[in-house]
Amino acid sequence: MSKILILMAVIIMSCVSSCADSKQTMTVTVSNPLGVERIDEMVEVAMSDVVAKLKLADTAQIVILDMDGQQVPYQITYDQKVIFPAKVKANGTVTYTVLEGIPEPYNVIACGRYYPERLDDVAWENDLVAFRAYGPALQQRGERGFGYDVFTKYNTTEPVVEARYANEVSEEKRAKIAELKKTDPKAAGELERAISYHIDHGNGMDCYNVGPTLGGGTSALMVGDTIIYPYCYRTQEILDNGPLRFTVKLEYNPLVVRGDSNVVETRVITLDAHSYLNKTVVSYTNLKESVPVVTGIVLHEPDGTIKADVTNGYMTYVDPTGNPKAGNGKIFIGTAFPVQINEAKVVLFSEKEKKEERAGADGHLLAISDYQPGAEYTYYWGSAWDKAAIKTVDAWNEYMAQYVQKLHAPLTVSY
Repeated sequence: MSKILILMAVIIMSCVSSCADSKQTMTVTVSNPLGVERIDEMVEVAMSDVVAKLKLADTAQIVILDMDGQQVPYQITYDQKVIFPAKVKANGTVTYTVLEGIPEPYNVIACGRYYPERLDDVAWENDLVAFRAYGPALQQRGERGFGYDVFTKYNTTEPVVEARYANEVSEEKRAKIAELKKTDPKAAGELERAISYHIDHGNGMDCYNVGPTLGGGTSALMVGDTIIYPYCYRTQEILDNGPLRFTVKLEYNPLVVRGDSNVVETRVITLDAHSYLNKTVVSYTNLKESVPVVTGIVLHEPDGTIKADVTNGYMTYVDPTGNPKAGNGKIFIGTAFPVQINEAKVVLFSEKEKKEERAGADGHLLAISDYQPGAEYTYYWGSAWDKAAIKTVDAWNEYMAQYVQKLHAPLTVSY
């Protein structure tokens, strides 16, 4: 009798093992063609391929395992891609396994929001950096904020922008400040400083000046020597909101360019976790002929530290911040280009323009390319802060140079 029970147990265990082995899996191989290690770089797999290979039902969930069998965080994007961070040694190859299962919870790293309570800002961030674009309410008020703004960030990898806005625009605290100004101006000033995102409260601040310029890496069409500034966006649509990727689509008001009327610019901006740079895809409708397109970084010191490397496809600038005497450090700004640009140069404002029109800014560092009607113009822009991980301009330039190398030699994905 005992021999029969043992035989039955063996048969049952064999069936269980066979069932486990027969579970559908998908092996994703990621290869690095460069001689530098790639850490937490996002790779993409078409969700339709995952569904087909795993024979998934519509309600099924998946998990992604690394070579140690540990779950890897992932996100399904608005355009139906499965993205996840890969770690691949120099000239190395690594494999990941995708299978049906319940994923572990993981933290939101890249995220953002539309802030109607703060003049229609759209602001977003990841574990390293934060940015914003100005909206129609700001333009309706007559304020001139054309380019991208930079929020510095350090001492945390958690989201911080939501809390900054909550303090900055708090109606209750603003009312309290107004009352205190009547009776106790000192206390009013202390409370105002306590809620202001223009002061570093331990995780960064807003100390970057944009004004009527291209700010921290905005693109624009140019006719002759005249930049056609896009002003604030007209409509916004958040397409991805974490945990690993934030994507927003911005549409701008119609422009007249070389006689072409109703020229409408659309930007799709993407920020991935663990990256200092945003990817931006720009397109224009109703253009009938090629027009120069520039990508600009505002200059706040005419003789500030810049690098314009046309051959290797990137530009950088060391910004002194809005109030250098306050000890706010330096902000490193950079733009990178996957396709060869025509030229990169400094263009300074006239003294009259500097004083009367550009809020004291000195000029731009411009990268100049050609935009063909119906095409897309893709580039990358972002920042770092010398109070955070990247301390020197040399380190920032090295990051930018390697970033362009990676654009030209992307991780290859096969399955």
